[in-house]
Amino acid sequence: MTQHLAAPETGTAADRDRRPGWWRDAVIYQVYPRSFADGNGDGMGDLPGIRRRLPHLAELGVDAVWLSPFYASPQADAGYDVADYRAIDPMFGDLHDADALIRDAHTLGLRVIVDLVPNHSSDQHDWFQRALREGPGSPLRDRYHFRPGKGEDGAQPPNDWESIFGGPAWTRTKNPDGTPGDWYLHLFAPEQPDFNWDHPAVRDEFRSVLRFWLDMGVDGFRIDVAHGMVKAPGLPDMGHGEQLRLLGNQVLPFFDQDGVHEIYRSWRLILEEYGGDRIGVAEAWTPSADRTALYLRPDELHQAFNFHYLNASWDVAELRGVIDESLDSLRPVGAATTWVLSNHDVVRHRTRLGGGLPRARAASLLMLALPGSAYVYQGEELGLPEVTDLPDEVRQDPSFFKSNGQDGLRDGCRVPIPWTRTGPSLGFGDDGGWLPQPPEWAALSVEAQTGDPDSTLELYRTALRIRREHADLGAGDAVTWLDAPAGVLAFRRGAFVCTVNTTTAPVTLAEIPGRVLLASGPYADDGVLPGDTTLWWSA
Repeated sequence: MTQHLAAPETGTAADRDRRPGWWRDAVIYQVYPRSFADGNGDGMGDLPGIRRRLPHLAELGVDAVWLSPFYASPQADAGYDVADYRAIDPMFGDLHDADALIRDAHTLGLRVIVDLVPNHSSDQHDWFQRALREGPGSPLRDRYHFRPGKGEDGAQPPNDWESIFGGPAWTRTKNPDGTPGDWYLHLFAPEQPDFNWDHPAVRDEFRSVLRFWLDMGVDGFRIDVAHGMVKAPGLPDMGHGEQLRLLGNQVLPFFDQDGVHEIYRSWRLILEEYGGDRIGVAEAWTPSADRTALYLRPDELHQAFNFHYLNASWDVAELRGVIDESLDSLRPVGAATTWVLSNHDVVRHRTRLGGGLPRARAASLLMLALPGSAYVYQGEELGLPEVTDLPDEVRQDPSFFKSNGQDGLRDGCRVPIPWTRTGPSLGFGDDGGWLPQPPEWAALSVEAQTGDPDSTLELYRTALRIRREHADLGAGDAVTWLDAPAGVLAFRRGAFVCTVNTTTAPVTLAEIPGRVLLASGPYADDGVLPGDTTLWWSA
């Protein structure tokens, strides 16, 4: 049941920060609520836990907090299966906790962005449950994709689409009398039926949901599967299997259809009604940076995740190519580029890039030096690696229990983060956490790293301070590439220079660019750039 709150916040983000276009150079910190902080000792992170740890984020120097889903949900996919978009799941708290968190964040100068999951609901959503109970002919079925099956007695799925989580993208229902019924579409888990966005009631509902959370005082929305809501007319067959391999390589009949842009134009009007630079951020897997730019035209969304950069390897030519493509594609639409290295769905970049902590630190300084906005995933400021040896019995990623879908190993980046050197969950809560932490994470905790000038935490704090203070860092849409030795990436932004050695061997710079502002690792001030090291210079 939807929860109600008597006194929604009336202040706006503009009251706290009058900068126009704040998102263009913002550093936004992703909180995965299950794994950030546990306020009641039940082993699961929650809103009171997040609220208690907000000062850490303010001290870190980020501009905003993005919260992964906390809505009422059966948790078939860690909250991305929403049963009620206006209620908080009891495992995370209630609407009063959300209100208090938003107010505290604003007091600390932090904006709050919440996840929105519009491509699909939970199969426990009231609309879907009523559609099942009422059977064929129910008007509620038109709000999802119910279709008769193919073949004898309709025993085959309506088309050949595959679920991102593995297996067919269709599940057959039973009619109220127990006989086999129609099939429904779910691009993800069977517990996540896709909405039919051609239906006006679906569009009306989500415009109402937007206003509900904007009235609560949130500063924007991260839109899950932003590329997926509209399907090609007639739901045509793909004609072959292994469709996941095509994700992000071409426009698919169920992803990146042009019809999604009409939806975002209507949402942009709502965001602008509220003032204060409320923003929409697209999670859009598209075939190219040019396709991503379509989501960011002036009358649509404000930002989109740069998955092309996230997927780039630690290679000079590839990095330079992705950076140029990202900046060039968004310049015509006037949007700021985003940069991201890790999130709740991918292997943490300390592990993914190889090279261990030195390379991860170098990659972080490179990301924070680029023009535009940067996203930081919880724990990357601590230099956390991926946990690759979780026992099978503790894993909860739904893909882990299926085949032919994603690898099912996303739990490794979702392990609760460490706050203290000691305790049953290293300060995450009063008891153990929902996933076990490696004991060596005690040395990576916030407590252990605070005040240590060589720690990754202090590196991030310093980098974000310099980023705020230096006139040539932050917003922008271009870099000037500089000549550099093989394996070194070097660019200028006004009086700022960044040099990155992507090799493992030291490299001598032909010319020292200026005074060192910050180094990701040891530097002897001799013009020799160590391997896997990034230096910031004041030219």
